[in-house]
Amino acid sequence: MKPRFEFDPQADFASPERKQQITREVFARLAPAYDRFTPGLSFWRDRSWKRDMIQRLPPATQPACLDLACGTGDLCFLLAARFPAGRILGTDITDAMLDLARVRNHSANIEFANADMMQTGLPSASFDLVTGGYALRNAPDLDRALAEIARLLKPGGAAAFLDFSNPPQPALRKLYKILLHVWASAWGLAMYGNPKLFTYITASLNAFPDRVELRRRCAAHGLSTTGSRLHMFGLLETIFLQKTG
Repeated sequence: MKPRFEFDPQADFASPERKQQITREVFARLAPAYDRFTPGLSFWRDRSWKRDMIQRLPPATQPACLDLACGTGDLCFLLAARFPAGRILGTDITDAMLDLARVRNHSANIEFANADMMQTGLPSASFDLVTGGYALRNAPDLDRALAEIARLLKPGGAAAFLDFSNPPQPALRKLYKILLHVWASAWGLAMYGNPKLFTYITASLNAFPDRVELRRRCAAHGLSTTGSRLHMFGLLETIFLQKTG
């Protein structure tokens, strides 16, 4: 049975509670095919971007690592390979994703848990590294998520996030959203018979700050930008952060 899913982006993404509900439902529906469609949606570059992000993290011997919105665990597995003596925790709000991650996991130093990135319930200053693939854009309340990341990081700790990106130029931003909408709709139609299933991506971008504003909001929570890599002509970005103070 191909999943049917309808929502009103303008209305449903205006409320953090409703956005979280939508995000959970979307990824529960996508979970069985998630590892097949994600590479295609990025023209099969997603895995190389994630490998590059993990390799650019600061060196460490036994870091405590947290991967937010971990999905099926791909960043957790890369973290375990980069830091074999480290401790990795992957969190997500979608049980269907976590179930797949646990099946895929063959590393003793990785654990998975259901937790909200805005309020994880984890101890303060308990992680050396925090990562996320397509995490920040899906946060129901970005500032609450950034505040939680800053709370969880140890002083001087580092974070890195890969996500779709909004350029600061309005005309370019509009063009990117049109192209993304067409491409995501085509994948939704091809894989699920529903072109609207992936429109949550462009809908979530509508409320996501542009690259300049994102850095400002990170800095407001004590997270300074230490680096950035643009992908696909700026349609996506990897941003590297460090907790100041």
